[in-house]
Amino acid sequence: MSRFTFGDVTIDRVVEIPRSAYPTASMLPESTPEAIARHHAWLKPDFYDASTGDLGSRIQTWVVRMPGRTILIDTGVGNGKTRHESPLWNDRRGTWLDDLAAAGVKPEQVDTVVLTHLHVDHVGWNTRLEGGRWVPTFPNARYVMHGEEWEFWKWETESGREPSGCIADSVLPVVEAGRVALVGPEHAIAPGLAFEPTPGHTPGHVAVRLTTPAGQAVFSGDLMHRTVQVAEPRWNSRFCHDGVRARKTREAFVERHADSGVLVLPAHFPRPGYVVRENGGFRFRAV
Repeated sequence: MSRFTFGDVTIDRVVEIPRSAYPTASMLPESTPEAIARHHAWLKPDFYDASTGDLGSRIQTWVVRMPGRTILIDTGVGNGKTRHESPLWNDRRGTWLDDLAAAGVKPEQVDTVVLTHLHVDHVGWNTRLEGGRWVPTFPNARYVMHGEEWEFWKWETESGREPSGCIADSVLPVVEAGRVALVGPEHAIAPGLAFEPTPGHTPGHVAVRLTTPAGQAVFSGDLMHRTVQVAEPRWNSRFCHDGVRARKTREAFVERHADSGVLVLPAHFPRPGYVVRENGGFRFRAV
């Protein structure tokens, strides 16, 4: 677990899976080993996993606590769900709820679950199995998602084009339980915490920006999957819905945040940090 503090706001990280189901060559099909190797001087060791011999990746949840509020940003893969696309994800029996408790959070204490988008590895712990039914894991929480994102995946599911099954077991149950708030792309979640539109990876993908007197942080979701994309923002992931739009969004994000001092907390980077300029380009500096 990692903790970051901005005045009376704390951010904790709870890691569900400490590696990716996809090697970098598969996740970033536009990359090459030679091009990645040119960045090894700054990628290693902070953003590299020696155990896999590949760039590091995590599936993780960010816990934001401020006076009177406990907010989760994205909820990982979940337990007990059929996910044939990945043995790491399929029918998991992980310790995520215990790890959340170790961070000082019980499910009933969470008042808001924020979803940057509705991919399978971001919505899984929205629900858990109880009495043979998928029910909201966080019974007192409002699940906040961009309305455009929901409409897209609702259509994909009804048309039979959502292969993972995550909408059926991890999103529809919270919708049917009346726990969902469908909001716009600049929705204010809490004082100093708001959505920002970052479309391309999915149609309604959003980042979440924290603004405090002590500084700013931005939870960038799947805007980037591997840290090397800070230096190579034109590289899309294999899962980007609109590659042209995703590339433009990513390039604008990197340019905006370079040398800004804003803490960037992506959904999958091994460590959060800062976008910095170097030798006419960009790199990521770990906290």
